[in-house]
Amino acid sequence: MTEAAEAAQDSWAIVVNHEEQHSIWPAGRELPAGWNEIGFTGDRQACLDRIATLWTDLRPLSLRG
Repeated sequence: MTEAAEAAQDSWAIVVNHEEQHSIWPAGRELPAGWNEIGFTGDRQACLDRIATLWTDLRPLSLRG
């Protein structure tokens, strides 16, 4: 997605994979394999701000053991 398309997208969802890595994805769009929504949607900045509070250890789950 281009920067202009990202700016036009007004609703994003926070998604997480099996390694507990977080990202944002356009709300309502089919998720890529291996990613699940966590139930938080909002504008791009709200999602990024929420991720900053949730994902404090950036190491993949497999490395945290």
